[in-house]
Amino acid sequence: MTTLKNLKGTAIQFLDSDPIDNVGTWASAPSLNTARQELAGTGSSGSNALAFGGDKGGGAPYSDTETEKFDGSSWTEVNDLNQARVNLGGAGTNTAALAIAGSSNPGNTNYVEQWNGTNWTEIAEVNTAKSTNTAAGTTTAAISVGGEPSTGNTQVELWNGSSWTETTEVNSAKSAGVTFGTSTATISAAGNPASSNTEYWNGSSWTELNDLNQAKYSLSGFGTYTAGLVFGGQLPPYTANTEQWDGTSWTEVNNLGTATAYQGSSSNAPNTDGLNFGGAPTIATTEQWSFPTPPVSQLQEGLMWFNSSSSTLKGYQLSTPTGTWASGGNLNTGRGNLSGLGTQTAALAIGGSVSPKGQTEEYDGTSFTEKNDLNTARMYTGSAGSVTAGLVFAGYNSPPATNYAQTETWNGSSWSEVNDLNTARHAVGGGGTQSSAICIDGNPRSGSVELWDGSSWTETTNLNTNRDGLGGAAEGSESAIAFGGNTPPVTANTETWNGTAWTEVNNLNTARNEMGTGGGTTNSVMCVGGSVPSPASVLTESWNGTSWTEVGDLAKARVNFGQAGAGTVAVIAMAGGASPEVQTEEFTASAAVVTVTTS
Repeated sequence: MTTLKNLKGTAIQFLDSDPIDNVGTWASAPSLNTARQELAGTGSSGSNALAFGGDKGGGAPYSDTETEKFDGSSWTEVNDLNQARVNLGGAGTNTAALAIAGSSNPGNTNYVEQWNGTNWTEIAEVNTAKSTNTAAGTTTAAISVGGEPSTGNTQVELWNGSSWTETTEVNSAKSAGVTFGTSTATISAAGNPASSNTEYWNGSSWTELNDLNQAKYSLSGFGTYTAGLVFGGQLPPYTANTEQWDGTSWTEVNNLGTATAYQGSSSNAPNTDGLNFGGAPTIATTEQWSFPTPPVSQLQEGLMWFNSSSSTLKGYQLSTPTGTWASGGNLNTGRGNLSGLGTQTAALAIGGSVSPKGQTEEYDGTSFTEKNDLNTARMYTGSAGSVTAGLVFAGYNSPPATNYAQTETWNGSSWSEVNDLNTARHAVGGGGTQSSAICIDGNPRSGSVELWDGSSWTETTNLNTNRDGLGGAAEGSESAIAFGGNTPPVTANTETWNGTAWTEVNNLNTARNEMGTGGGTTNSVMCVGGSVPSPASVLTESWNGTSWTEVGDLAKARVNFGQAGAGTVAVIAMAGGASPEVQTEEFTASAAVVTVTTS
């Protein structure tokens, strides 16, 4: 590959084909202690899961009570189910799960048990005994879809935390299919006999969507209704096929290492980080699906290349430059002065005020779920990473007025304290990943910048313009952007970091501070809301690596709110303001590879 440099500040690459989005891969993970098939699984990421029930093989009674818990490094045997079952449904996480129905000895059962992190307890039964049913949701709001005694079963039941209620049936039978999402936003696909049918549940009705590429049954999956993953299954024979769902259609992606069916998965995980475990023919194999951190050179707005195969100059640009904001799901706890991380459909809202809070809530594209609190309650923090591998640093508490240097890492379920910043501060800029991040200036305004290498912070070259309440984004410690903030007065100044030095580049169109915190990259980020200096603003600007462009305004003016998203294409603004708020808004603009024409 040849790169032409210094062409009006743009690097044009010569490529044989168009670059593609970063794709996930499967990798080996620690095996279950007990090989089994026809089991159930739950979990919220590739670093936590619960495996229960199943068939160990070797003859009657063909069912098992054993439960194993995965902590990211190994499987541990924990307390058993009360009733042995195979082909049961599972929902929840590795600390709060449901084991729903399944086949026992003899016949199908309507038995349901709840896991509290230590023990299984029998709770209200489903209305109809069944097996090969699939499930999604939590211990307080779950959905069970289809199952046997007949392959024509279209029955659906909803759980509200105390009882099961029959509701609108699926259009096509879903015995031994796959279900993921929430109880009000669900994707259910495939089924026996081998089917490619896909349906979406919106909380009241089912709608048929685009089919899977490969018809199958007894597969597994995880994700949300807009971003899912399914894998394995029976055609027959067993398959390693993996398909990714983008809310509209299925795309075949990298296969499992081992073809299997009747397996378990971390069913509440995002489609970027989850586990597949066990399965036929009675194996203990575990595989983890993950997306590596995308390099700066991959698709982002403003990237240009010459496609030598088609002899055309191309670029990746917003095809809907203005974009639009729409209401998203509300937080459970109103707050301002919080931070955010992740993407529009897999985000965390962290900390905040009026009084300092440690609350952490996870967004799945539809609703927020309360998770474990920060160890140190605070507001005005910086953040980086994803919903399965996050980082929070700095912050503030009052009274008494206290700046924090504390840093905490997030593993998908809980926060752990790690090495502190060298300088305590709040209202910082920053971004990156859990293993490579940057903390930019903040209060007290000194220009101080620190780099995180996954274990400790190192002081580096200062910003050119000292400020707090600024916006920031980064791919990691070697590439970042800082914009806006209070010097005082408020500023439009924008600077980029190349791993060594800060360079002043084109300013924001509107000077401001106290914008959204979190999300974006050096070449693709949104500056949303903020104080200009007063009152709160609805203004939104999009950065393409060269300049800022005003795009669609927020519906509600906001300051000091949590922000997360994928550059300039899909962003969420969470809560914010001087008084506690719960409302969120989601910005969407479509981007595409386009041919660049010249005259």
